[in-house]
Amino acid sequence: MRTERIGDGAELHRLAARGLLYRTGPFIIRLQTRLREVTDTFARIYLGTEVLQDPQLPHFCVRVTASSPLRRPWGAQSQFWIDDIPPFEPYPRTHAFPLLEWGINWCIGTRAHRYLLLHAGALERGGRALLLPAMPGSGKSTLSTALAFRGWRFLSDEFGVILPGAATVVPLPRAIPLKNRSIQVIRDFAPEAVMGPVFEKTRKGDVAHVRPPHDSLARQLEGAAPGWIVFPRFRANATTAVRTLARSEAFTRLAQNSFNYRLLGERGFLDLAALVRACACFSLDFSDLDQAVAVIEDLASST
Repeated sequence: MRTERIGDGAELHRLAARGLLYRTGPFIIRLQTRLREVTDTFARIYLGTEVLQDPQLPHFCVRVTASSPLRRPWGAQSQFWIDDIPPFEPYPRTHAFPLLEWGINWCIGTRAHRYLLLHAGALERGGRALLLPAMPGSGKSTLSTALAFRGWRFLSDEFGVILPGAATVVPLPRAIPLKNRSIQVIRDFAPEAVMGPVFEKTRKGDVAHVRPPHDSLARQLEGAAPGWIVFPRFRANATTAVRTLARSEAFTRLAQNSFNYRLLGERGFLDLAALVRACACFSLDFSDLDQAVAVIEDLASST
């Protein structure tokens, strides 16, 4: 298979105009767009991502286009398409890149049922994977980013992708979206992190994307055995507190943080049970990011 790496924005814009075929973890995506609002940020955040040169059958064919002129009273807008179907209402054109990222998340979460999909951050150290399952607003993306810049291999901030029957955590290293106060928190915590522009006043607040570390992209086909499950919860001014969870409680909470557990039926139950059996399970309340990272380092060293 012939490949090259994403380079400067001008070259990416040329490729994307006719259809850019690239790999993200186990998925091949064909992206077509002529919007600089997409390609300029894409080139910065996905610098070094593998571009496929040989014909490949993509898992997802997506486009981001300018919306119909009939919508001009609402300002310049952009539309996300999957297989020529628009699953969402248009977004402001200035938010076209976040729209692309959210659209691909939607494609994976609603269609990639070969895998058990958890709403979780995922990282790896020493061949063992750490899963951070949590509801939105719990700080999992911020914590995942912090760990990625403290020696952990970043696998994902959004999806814990579990290979059925193998209890393997599959990498899906994509742009890491930070929201609102988390943007400055990570700038202070990891000034070496490459960050894209801040998209203000999106439907999820102010959003900026962090480039996945190079090692994460270079090793994106290298899975990891599950080792730890930590349910993080950010609470302002909270004292850092960690608690060991019974596997029965961890199973229930994981099921609640899965995109497709119920859809998979018996297979989902068996895969989730095997995952919990393979892991040490904890909950973590925190407000101080440095303390949260230190707690996870201690857990990884002692369990």
